[in-house]
Amino acid sequence: MNFKKPKLTVVGAGPGDADLITLKAIKVLKKADVVLYDALVNEELLAHINPEAEQIFVGKRRGCYRYQQEQINELIVARAKSNGHVVRLKGGDPFIFGRGAEEMEYAANFGIETAMVPGISSSLAVPACQNIPLTKRGNSESFWVITGTTKEHKLSNDVALAAKSNATVVVLMGMGKLPEIIKIFQKEGKNNLPVAIIQDGTTIREKVGIGTVDTILEVVEKQELSNPAIIVLGEVVNHRQILAQVQNEYQQELIAI
Repeated sequence: MNFKKPKLTVVGAGPGDADLITLKAIKVLKKADVVLYDALVNEELLAHINPEAEQIFVGKRRGCYRYQQEQINELIVARAKSNGHVVRLKGGDPFIFGRGAEEMEYAANFGIETAMVPGISSSLAVPACQNIPLTKRGNSESFWVITGTTKEHKLSNDVALAAKSNATVVVLMGMGKLPEIIKIFQKEGKNNLPVAIIQDGTTIREKVGIGTVDTILEVVEKQELSNPAIIVLGEVVNHRQILAQVQNEYQQELIAI
């Protein structure tokens, strides 16, 4: 008989780089009895899992579902009752478009104890690793993080609201809606607003496309950019090039000396 107390811990794996998972998350993985992990989780992290734990890939990507969400919910409850401590390892931060809250609520309805370990969200880390700050004095006083595709598979209405502001706009899961997003920003007269597309951010597969609202679709086509990718719209995108220019000028001065 199993005398282990049923428990679910939802853990954020970070944006992709294995080094960007938190120390607390590693400690939880080492104590897990079962780990359910997603497609966006770096498989290097699996080496930190308790070697006696059961590992189950429940990867979900657009157009490819190993398990439906309802099946994942049921699996969490079943394994918690039969094995004890279930860790649900999810890319980025599970509370930012990660459905972590839904899974915790489902488990709680069956009397299962729940806990959450936050992860570094791709919405923050991916631009940062490309030297794009989401806020910068004189350029952006706030930022929006918006899903590109709602539950109804439509573009969020918040994109139109964000386009009217001076805030940095970060769109997750939005590559399929990019032409719609561009039209919204063009309608607001933001044709020259800088845009960055960062695919597979923080990983060795990372690809970056930089343009403006009017040119970014051409950049995406030329560089063959696709999901998983982060879309960043805002003047802060220019910081990347400004920093590179400053560093280059400094190096040229050193050479001249």
